[in-house]
Amino acid sequence: MSEPAPVPAGIPGSALPGPFAVGVYAERLRQQLRSFARVQVFGELWNFRSSRTTVYFELRDPRGALPCAMWRSDFDALDVEPTDGAQVVLAGGCDYYPGSATSSPSFSFRATDLRIAGEGDLLAQVERLRKLLASEGLMEPQRHLPRPLLPRTIGVVTGETGKARDDVLAGLRRRGWGGRLIWGFAPVQDRHAAPKIAQALRDLAAIEEVDVVIVARGGGSLADLFAFCDETLCRTVALLRVPVIASVGHHTDRTLIDDVAAVCASTPTHAAEAAVRLDVNDARARLIRETRRLDRHGRRAVLDRARTLAALARAPAEHVARHRRRLHQQLRELRASARRRGERERDLAATRLLVLRRKADVAAADRTRAGALLRGDGERLRHSADAATTRRRRDLERLELALAAHDPARTLERGYALVEQADGTLVTSAEQARAAGTLDLRFHDGRVRADVSDPAGDEGVVGADVEDAAR
Repeated sequence: MSEPAPVPAGIPGSALPGPFAVGVYAERLRQQLRSFARVQVFGELWNFRSSRTTVYFELRDPRGALPCAMWRSDFDALDVEPTDGAQVVLAGGCDYYPGSATSSPSFSFRATDLRIAGEGDLLAQVERLRKLLASEGLMEPQRHLPRPLLPRTIGVVTGETGKARDDVLAGLRRRGWGGRLIWGFAPVQDRHAAPKIAQALRDLAAIEEVDVVIVARGGGSLADLFAFCDETLCRTVALLRVPVIASVGHHTDRTLIDDVAAVCASTPTHAAEAAVRLDVNDARARLIRETRRLDRHGRRAVLDRARTLAALARAPAEHVARHRRRLHQQLRELRASARRRGERERDLAATRLLVLRRKADVAAADRTRAGALLRGDGERLRHSADAATTRRRRDLERLELALAAHDPARTLERGYALVEQADGTLVTSAEQARAAGTLDLRFHDGRVRADVSDPAGDEGVVGADVEDAAR
């Protein structure tokens, strides 16, 4: 154990007893406080908090406040759920913790029992004012004011050094907003706060460029936030020309300014996001995506249209070429068919001529034989044979003429000529001759090459300069 410190000399000239060691005096002070009579006190409960062994809170009324403590086991046995502002009755007495070299001393009213006495004065006052404002219709005007999706100028009423200021800026940065921000700094906690907040709101609303105003403050007890339940402040907010977004306290806190404002936000960050309803970053990203999508669709549409136009441009030429091939094939088939028909007719005529000649020979033999056998009737038989021979000869001549009429060579011998192109294609019109330019003329005794010229002024007549193809 360490030895006690030596007692120093007292203050010269002082008549007070001592000096005493601080621990000794603190211990005697605790004994003195604990000796006071144990009593019951009542007031409004605020700032309730708890630890593993003890619950702590304050008891307040308009004339003062008392720090209180209660063992956790005793509080849990009561089965109550006190809230800030609730009026309670406590039973207990004064207590004092003397502290040590490493911990601070503290005074508290050590409660041994607690009873909920009824609704606190502040809460009752707030509720009465809320009903009054609602009966006058002051909770509706702000909600009917138009709010722009992307305001150009935003006014903010908050404490100059509070964290709510940084939260508002963070919310605006998150939205990607880049407009003008006007600050209206005012105290946000004391009995002078409400008039200054109202004045800041009026000043911001007087600026024509301001589109929306944010009122922001961090969390706290109802007593800390009571300035935002001021009747004059609430009436000022309700009658402003610009919409007001209130963000006072945390999620569970509810002040009167939240009821009369256009929007009630849970945090200053959410208030900033409610003021700028259009997320600029998100809108910019969507615009970029939509632009890229339209660009892709536009390029695809242009390519599809170009392919379609190219196909349509090729279609007439392909159609003409297809029909040209079909007509050339039909022409070749007609030539081959005509050639085969002429050959068949020629063979048939030759066969018939041979048959007729044989029949004539047989008839001549029969006639000779008949003349030899029937010399007496010779004259009659000669006349009959001559008639038959004459008839058969006429038939043969007629067949020879018909055969000669179908022979192309005989046609050429009569002075006609076949007009052909260089590839052997027949030319049947003047238009084809003009288009060909150079022609082959086939006569019965050979071919000649001809160059076509169109004499001026003689429509429908084609002229030709002839040269011998053999040369």
